[in-house]
Amino acid sequence: MTVNQRVVPQAFAEHIAHLVQVIPKDPEISRAAGLFTRALTAGGVIQAFGSGHSEAVAMEIAGRAGGLVPTNRLALRDIVLYGDAPRSELDRYDLERDPAIAHTILDLAPVQEHDLFVIISNSGVNGVVVELATLVKERGHDLIAITSRAHSEAVVSRHPSGRRLADLADVVLDNHAPYGDAVLPLPGGGSTAPASIGGVSTITSALLAQLVVAQTVSNLLDAGEVPPVYLSANVPEGDAHNLRLEALYAGRIRRTA
Repeated sequence: MTVNQRVVPQAFAEHIAHLVQVIPKDPEISRAAGLFTRALTAGGVIQAFGSGHSEAVAMEIAGRAGGLVPTNRLALRDIVLYGDAPRSELDRYDLERDPAIAHTILDLAPVQEHDLFVIISNSGVNGVVVELATLVKERGHDLIAITSRAHSEAVVSRHPSGRRLADLADVVLDNHAPYGDAVLPLPGGGSTAPASIGGVSTITSALLAQLVVAQTVSNLLDAGEVPPVYLSANVPEGDAHNLRLEALYAGRIRRTA
């Protein structure tokens, strides 16, 4: 793109529309749903973690209308909300790069034997993400990763082991985000300006999460089970329905900000 060229927003929509057609064809979605189904059938909870913008995808999995009730969201802020870390700790610019934080998050979490973990990270290389994935596998849990293979394979891991999230997961769901995430090049691309805009990873990762949930619900229905699914809290009887199902997982799922 030259300096005289314009950014065309429609190009972003067209790029997303293409990915919406491509991503559902990934056979790893069915594999991930199989692990979800096995965990839920055994009485497990889906534990979802993402930091930065990836936390939005964890929120897509845990505690939303049309989603599964036995889901729990882990977050960096847990070290303050459920631990004894000072609030100022969350202001650290390098917090998600510190592997030690993963130990605290996991130790504070209400995890049981049959729980399954979903870790979302576009780059898949930061210390918390890789360390949490390592701990999850050491403790015998199934692990699903939602990440960008293109980005992850183009950068060096920030974890001492040199491993990436994708190296540790049982199933890897590729969000098809490019290196750098954004897809619309900017004119010039000088050192003081970003090279591109229009990040896709949050949209495509959320799509993957919803596809896995949908397939899991289909699996449960095929097995003759009633899927534990949330209603919107903003429809009649939604609260009563949701509270009744949440009570089945008392002490195991959190519904805090």
